[in-house]
Amino acid sequence: MRPMNGSYREAYATLSRIAAELETGEADLDRVLPLLEEARGAYAVCRERIEAVRAVLAGEWALGEDSDLPGADDPDEDEEL
Repeated sequence: MRPMNGSYREAYATLSRIAAELETGEADLDRVLPLLEEARGAYAVCRERIEAVRAVLAGEWALGEDSDLPGADDPDEDEEL
C-alpha cells in the first residue's frame, strides 16, 4: 500500500475502486484489511481538500467578498412583489 498524498481526484478514484471491489463481495478476506487501510488514507486526502475549500469559502464570505452574488448586499433585492 502506498501512502496517500495525491490529488483529490486520485484519492476519489482510489475510494471508488475500493468500494467497487468490496461491493462485489468477492474480495479475499486477507485483502479486506489492506483495502480498508488504503481507503482510510484516500478518505483523509478527500476530506482535507474539502475542508480546505470550505475554509477558503467561509473566509471569503466572512470578508464580504461575495458581493458580486445576487442579493449579497440586500437579501430582498431579488424578490419581486
